[in-house]
Amino acid sequence: MSKPERSLNILVLGATSAIAQAVTRIYAVKGARLYLVARSPEKLSATAADARVRGAAEVHTRVLDLDDTGAHGGLLAEVAQALPNLDIVLIAHGVLGDQADGEREFAAAEAVLRTNLLSVLSLLTGLANDFEGRNRGTIAVISSVAGDRGRKSNYIYGTSKAAVSVFLDGLRARLDRQGVQVLTIKPGFVATPMTAHLKQGLLFASPEEIARGIVSAIERKKDVVYLPWFWRPIMFIIRLVPERIFKKLNL
Repeated sequence: MSKPERSLNILVLGATSAIAQAVTRIYAVKGARLYLVARSPEKLSATAADARVRGAAEVHTRVLDLDDTGAHGGLLAEVAQALPNLDIVLIAHGVLGDQADGEREFAAAEAVLRTNLLSVLSLLTGLANDFEGRNRGTIAVISSVAGDRGRKSNYIYGTSKAAVSVFLDGLRARLDRQGVQVLTIKPGFVATPMTAHLKQGLLFASPEEIARGIVSAIERKKDVVYLPWFWRPIMFIIRLVPERIFKKLNL
């Protein structure tokens, strides 16, 4: 008789984002042990309750604003106590910010960079050292196609995501030989509360579609995944547009 597979130990940071919730639902059905972190107590409680109903083996929660990088060390220590030997970490928190506000006041741009970049790099530093010492596991981070080329409509957000992607490139090269997967997730437009103010068209995907792509990419040991798939050729073409033409486009 074959030995049953061990339940996966999974940490989800930014667990109440639409994409993270969809990923959590998938792993809950698989009987995973989950540690969910988010800043809204009400939303986090609802997400945890949903995971338990769907079959998660364990669900731990922590209310925390991840902008508070000083609290990251304590958080990761608590996670290690509750779920030793993490298999997967998904970093999913982020803000779109307001481009116009960021153009007028640096404080607005700084807030976007603090959430999307600095808090992520702080978490990755601690997580990378932990995973490197165990020679296994997956670190998955939601970046964005917006980081592939700066556009005048959202270059502050794009800057934060571009920097995260470059950091992950280097981290992947460092940890690959240690047996650790580092996955860069690059979604395009996703129908979430963060994009509710945008006119939605054919290029928009649902959080559930993105979540299925993330889980598949983790299982297939991918390095970088564009979601949905068609964003890879789209961004390839956009990167090829000469700067003298690109700067005149209303993108």
